[in-house]
Amino acid sequence: MLKNEINIFITILSRDLIQYSRRRGEWGLPLVFFVMIASLYPLGLGPNPKMLQEIAPAVIWVAVILAILLSLESLFQNDYQEGFLEQMILSPHPLSLLILAKVTAHWMASSLPLILLTPLMGLIFHQTATSILALVITLLLGTPALSLVGALGASLTLSVQRGGLLLMTLLLPLMMPIIIFGVSAVVKAGEGVNYSAELKIMGAILLLTLSFVPMATAAVMKTVIE
Repeated sequence: MLKNEINIFITILSRDLIQYSRRRGEWGLPLVFFVMIASLYPLGLGPNPKMLQEIAPAVIWVAVILAILLSLESLFQNDYQEGFLEQMILSPHPLSLLILAKVTAHWMASSLPLILLTPLMGLIFHQTATSILALVITLLLGTPALSLVGALGASLTLSVQRGGLLLMTLLLPLMMPIIIFGVSAVVKAGEGVNYSAELKIMGAILLLTLSFVPMATAAVMKTVIE
């Protein structure tokens, strides 16, 4: 039984990753958007290392959030229009597991490239190696939770045409705690202060979202589609 669930998880994950590779704009546009937003601040503020160091954690985190929000509208929309979500609901496998596979594929296609670019952005903002490391760790903990919360929001706006603005309105308040603790951890790292408390809280948020968001998303999706 467990082997079958793992196989279907890998199947959905592989399918979605292939789909993303064919629709490069869906993951390429958020990446370009992230680079543009993060790069405009050093250009606008000029060569002021101290100021750039101070604003870097907030700027990079906000740029990541906006880039992820930009990609969330299409998380389920294409499959909804093609009828694939109905097949998922009718499948004998747990819908929450299938949704988790889709969210994992979305995170790998949209958030992971942003995290890989983060060290370069950190250098542009004159961040120390400790701050860059903290930034990467917090993004690794925070972005999966953001994708999970985003999946719940995307399921709520499935039947809404061009629901991107509504999606942002729904999700931003839910994402604020992740931003706050992520930025706080990076700021503390730059000051040489222990930031393990923030990491534990972000880890707890991730575990909490993993435990109930896929099931909540499955329930919402069934209601919207049926």
